[in-house]
Amino acid sequence: MATTTTSTSSLPYEKERRIAELAVQRAAILSKAVYNSKVKGTLEKSDNSPVTIADFGAQALVFASLRNNFPDDNIIGEEDSGDLRSNKELASLVFKAITEAVYSNTTGQSSSESSSSNELGVINNEAEMLDLIDKGDCTDSGKGRVWALDPIDGTKGFLRGGQYAIALGLLVDGVVTVGVLGCPNLGEEGGVLLSAVKGQGTVVRPLTSDFSTLPDPSRVTMNPITTTSDATFCEGVETGHSNHNLQAKIAAGLGITKPSVRYDSQAKYAALALGEAEIYLRLPSSMKYEEKIWDHAAGSLVVEEAGGVAFDMYGEKLDFTTGRTFKKNKGVIVMPKAIQEDVVRVVREVAIEVYGGKSSL
Repeated sequence: MATTTTSTSSLPYEKERRIAELAVQRAAILSKAVYNSKVKGTLEKSDNSPVTIADFGAQALVFASLRNNFPDDNIIGEEDSGDLRSNKELASLVFKAITEAVYSNTTGQSSSESSSSNELGVINNEAEMLDLIDKGDCTDSGKGRVWALDPIDGTKGFLRGGQYAIALGLLVDGVVTVGVLGCPNLGEEGGVLLSAVKGQGTVVRPLTSDFSTLPDPSRVTMNPITTTSDATFCEGVETGHSNHNLQAKIAAGLGITKPSVRYDSQAKYAALALGEAEIYLRLPSSMKYEEKIWDHAAGSLVVEEAGGVAFDMYGEKLDFTTGRTFKKNKGVIVMPKAIQEDVVRVVREVAIEVYGGKSSL
């Protein structure tokens, strides 16, 4: 990974990037506080995935920032408030986590911290919190400005103390234009905050415990490998949404012998941008599974602006215009541009052999 100090001021989408970074950093502060607490309020959703106080609280906080700064924008978010409305005790725990993590130190707070709280939006009560969580119900991702949020991407990783990410992306007419990943357990102690704007590159900063400031950024680029045999795979820990056996077959076809790096969440995208691996493979365990756009919007841009490309398993660009899920794509492959031809060829051959052609979608 190459890093150089850079400035992101006076550029298009400067405000969107800064607010997204601050909002994600504030959500990361909350997530750390919840992880270190005794009560995480874990529930199981209908798809058997867990959701916690951190998921609900992070979504409410990020949406408060978006509402305060971009009130006319639409939002697609992973969570809704249904479980909280039917469980008043859990709703109170979420609101308590928000107030303790973010608002409890208002006495003695500096003027800059106080003004940042106002800029990022406040949540005054439980009813307002529940309404905010439900702001992420947009279904049209292809028109206008639409934010896509995964408040805790990799909840299982979060619960075990592994990798997770707060992932926020802005789509403009279906094109990912701003992407921010907060990864509290990746890189340096305290985690990292990566952000990208289309055409402006990717930068990284340390995550801090002060949500009112952002450390100076450094530009990052992917490792400049030119042959697939030099690559390292980055795969998911969980097998529910990815086929590890097929991915091993692809690794052999590409001449890759290095052991895979396995992370939860969009921390995989961050790992590629930071040079910890070069290829991210996510092949479906079932053709019925549809990838969620919040699982890829921010991460795909972070990698693309660091010198990579993201396709589906047939070598087609990811289409973010089809609503809350990918309707025209199956699987995800991410790699440096220099080796994309070889990677796409091998992955496409395996995909057609195992899943059938693109026409089967």
